[in-house]
Amino acid sequence: MIIANNKKAFFDYFIEEKYEAGIELKGSEVKSIKAGKVSIKESFVRIINDEIFIMGMSVVPWEFGSVYNPEERRVRKLLLHRKEIKKIYEKVKIKGYTIVPLDVHLSKGYVKIQIAIAKGKKTYDKRESIAKKDQERNLKREFKNNNR
Repeated sequence: MIIANNKKAFFDYFIEEKYEAGIELKGSEVKSIKAGKVSIKESFVRIINDEIFIMGMSVVPWEFGSVYNPEERRVRKLLLHRKEIKKIYEKVKIKGYTIVPLDVHLSKGYVKIQIAIAKGKKTYDKRESIAKKDQERNLKREFKNNNR
């Protein structure tokens, strides 16, 4: 079940490889995320000392939590296998590649995040993708009208 989505990532980047990672969270953060109070729109992923972290992910403090609720935009560690981290690092070393968060979802009761290795789109690429979507939408509309 998808909780939060980063639609802008699909518009701004060419997605190449996707990975599913766990997130190191506090208890009240898990409850808040399951309630849907999370945003990954302004978040980004960094590799620091052979570990992957997500920065800028906003998890609203749980209203029934104690005084010790964690910060809303704290740095959170992502949980991946060492081989996956090395593979991602090798790909990101190449100029133009980055790691972007795609969505936050639940998998078997655990909060997971889907990240992707992506390459940034240029302005003309974005225009092409908009034109392509418009063309597909028009085709679907024509088929729908012809079937009536």
